[in-house]
Amino acid sequence: MTDQPSRFERMQQRYRSCDIPWDHELPPPEVMAVAERLPAGRILDLGCGAARASIYLAVRGWQADAVDFVPEAIAMAQERVKAAGLAGRVALHVGSVTDMHFLEEGYNLAIDVGCFHGLQPEEQQLYARELARLMRPGSICLLYAHCGHNAQESGPTGIARGLVESLFGPDFEIAHVEYGRTIMRDLECDSAWYELVRKEGSGSGFRDQEAKIGVRGR
Repeated sequence: MTDQPSRFERMQQRYRSCDIPWDHELPPPEVMAVAERLPAGRILDLGCGAARASIYLAVRGWQADAVDFVPEAIAMAQERVKAAGLAGRVALHVGSVTDMHFLEEGYNLAIDVGCFHGLQPEEQQLYARELARLMRPGSICLLYAHCGHNAQESGPTGIARGLVESLFGPDFEIAHVEYGRTIMRDLECDSAWYELVRKEGSGSGFRDQEAKIGVRGR
């Protein structure tokens, strides 16, 4: 029996073969809507792929940091950012969303369109800690995730109902949740959009939770 490819290998192959059905010119309507109601500021684009959200917001005056662990995705994003003349507004980073030590706190908006739900449980804990560290009080995180298990074994398994609320609750208010159904070329599954608002404070809520579950940084 051959070993199954890792998540990184699957995503790398997707970008190498341009098999990326989620890659559209514009970001989802939910992203465009939140951009319309907020003044331009600093955006953190998590699992950015080809950086369509960062490019869309940068055109509208935002300063973006976009992070993805797949070098091929960042290479594609670099080409698009350069073509759009936005190199001064969009900084691209090859790295893990579980350890963004190369970024400084103070973001007004974070966007995750399908990154969090592909992480392992310990990685999700580290992701939540990093998000709490980087987001300023009152800032918004817009998070899209698959819910439950989808039918494709090679795809992300999705998250359980209530996970976002329990994991992010110590440091973020759950302002809005909208459940729906996602249908793409090779995927059909339940999904949800979460709007999280960073609470006032230094992030001690997550540190207390971290102590209970024994999560360690790396």
